[in-house]
Amino acid sequence: MATSEKEVSRSLFLMLRTHAIGFFMMMKQGFVALSAQSQDSSGELVARPAGEQTILDHLGDRLIVLVGMMASGKTSVGRMLAQRLGLPFVDADHEIEVAAQMSVPEIFTKHGEADFRSGERRVIARLLRDGPRVLATGGGAFMNEETRASIGVRGVSVWLKADAETILKRARKRSNRPLLQNSDPEGTIKKLIEVRYPIYSVSDVVVETKDGTHEETVDAVVKAIVEYFSDRAQP
Repeated sequence: MATSEKEVSRSLFLMLRTHAIGFFMMMKQGFVALSAQSQDSSGELVARPAGEQTILDHLGDRLIVLVGMMASGKTSVGRMLAQRLGLPFVDADHEIEVAAQMSVPEIFTKHGEADFRSGERRVIARLLRDGPRVLATGGGAFMNEETRASIGVRGVSVWLKADAETILKRARKRSNRPLLQNSDPEGTIKKLIEVRYPIYSVSDVVVETKDGTHEETVDAVVKAIVEYFSDRAQP
C-alpha cells in the first residue's frame, strides 16, 4: 500500500475512533441524566428529589432492608419506597413461598418454625447478593445472627418500629399470621416485642410507624436514610 493510502487509512481510523468515543460519552451522560430522573403519575420524566438521589448515590449495589415486627408495614412501605427510588422490590416471605411451593402458614404447619427459619436464612442470603433494591424481611429474620451480619455487609437496615397496640390492630386484619394462631395473640405480641426489639435496635435506621399513611412512612424512611448517609460522611 502506498504511503498516501496508509495516511488516509490512518486518518479515517482516527476520525472513526474519535466519533465512537464521543458517542460513548454522550450515551454515558444520557444514562447518568436518566438515573437522576423519575416518573410522575402521568409517566413524564421529572427531576428526582435531592434526598432520593442522595440515597441512590450512596447505596451503590447494596440493598435497603426493612426489618421489624409482623404488621409493621414492611411490604407495603417497601414496595412504595422501591417505586419512589426507581429500584426493584422483593419480599422475602414471597420468595420463601416460591422456593417451598407452599405458603408460610403451610410451612409452619407441615415443617415447624425451625425449618422455616432455616429456609428463610438461605433465601435471604441469596437475595442479598443482588442489588441495589429494596428487600422486606419477615419479623423473625433479623433475629438470626448470620442474617444480621450479612445485612450489615450488603445492606442498610431500616427498622419500622411500631407499638404493640398498632401491631395488634393491623395484624387482626389478616388471619395468616402463624405466630398469632393461639388464644392470646396480644400476649404473644408483647412477648415478641420484649425479645425482638433489643435486636431490632441495632439497625442502621429506625423509623417510628403509627397510624399515619404509608406515604408518610415512606417520607420518614427517605429522610432517615439520607440523615444516616450524611452522618457517615462526616469526618
